[in-house]
This record gives sequence, C-alpha cells and structure tokens, in this order.
Amino acid sequence: MPGLNRVQIIGHLGADPQEKVTPKGTKLVIFSVAVNSYWKSGDGNTNKRTDWFNVEAWGRTGEICQKILKKGSLVYLEGQLRTDRYEKEGEPKFFTKVVVQRIQKLDYSEKEKEEPEISAIADDISEEE
Repeated sequence: MPGLNRVQIIGHLGADPQEKVTPKGTKLVIFSVAVNSYWKSGDGNTNKRTDWFNVEAWGRTGEICQKILKKGSLVYLEGQLRTDRYEKEGEPKFFTKVVVQRIQKLDYSEKEKEEPEISAIADDISEEE
C-alpha cells in the first residue's frame, strides 16, 4: 500500500525568505511560518499557542517565494514533511521541515489588488536572469 506524506499550513512568515545555494549550484529558499491556535480554558480565558514550521522551496517555486513573500505575509502552502539527520559533536540530531509543492499568498496590499498570475511572475524572474 502506498504511503501519504502531505501537510497543509496557513500561517504568517516569521522573516523574509532567504536564498541558499547548494554545493551543486541548486537554488532554494528557506523561511519559517507561524500558525496560531486559540482556545478557551475552563475559566473562560483565551489562550494562544504558536507553532513554527521550517519551510524549503526549491527551484522556480523558491524564486517565486523570494520575489513575492516577505515577513508577515499570510500564505497557504502544501508540501511534504522531511526530516534530515546529522551529527553534532557525535550526537545524532534531527531537523524536520516542510518542502513546498504548492504555495499561495493569501494577503495582498492595496497595490496588489488582484492576485498576480504565477506564470507572469515566473516570466519576470526568467527575464531578470
């Protein structure tokens, strides 16, 4: 039976996306997304918890994220969970992240009244290279 590894998140970016380049020259963009959860306790007080997700966007998707997203942007993203394993001072460490497959900006400024076409953004990026 095939497995399923899919995550959907709606949240705000914690910082501007940062571009990275792998040793082989592949570009990726990393950023974090905060998701707030609210609930009322038995005494009627409202409580809040914020979960932070580390996110990677590769290739063209990463370039688009770099161009249109900034700290505070509200986004919907779909992707897969990936856990990297590495060693630090002889101890195994694990780092879990979301690798983006689809992303959509949900908030737009007044000058972005209509949602930009992804193909138009991709065309702009390729023209700049």
